[in-house]
Amino acid sequence: MKFSEIDEGSWPELQPYFDTCLIPFTGLSGLESPIEATAALERLRDFLDIVERRYKGRMVTYPAFHYAEQGNYQCLNDLCHHLKRNGYKYVVIMTADVDMKQLDLVESALVLSQFNMEKDEALAGKKLSDIVQSEIENLWKSKE
Repeated sequence: MKFSEIDEGSWPELQPYFDTCLIPFTGLSGLESPIEATAALERLRDFLDIVERRYKGRMVTYPAFHYAEQGNYQCLNDLCHHLKRNGYKYVVIMTADVDMKQLDLVESALVLSQFNMEKDEALAGKKLSDIVQSEIENLWKSKE
């Protein structure tokens, strides 16, 4: 469920069911043309579609985090920390184009990088949606 679909009156009763926060990360540098930025956002949107529909009753998708210098993810790490302090048990980062690993974001519960999944030879031949769903469900099983 997107953050904008939740109204103030229903949040207190819904909050116990939403233990997972999803942060879309575009990874723009500011050097992109409008066409390149649009393409990056479209790739991220398509990647997010894998989880947003399937886990609508358990995940809240927050506004996307668009800009960061490659390898400098302190602001994103801080955001994960704040969201956990605000009651989310899990914060998941999804990025379509960035070579990002779990070690880059120690405050997140899971980092899903389409870029890394597509270049991982061990995952060759597997559907991206199956990989992502497995990662998320394994996160929930292992931490419960």
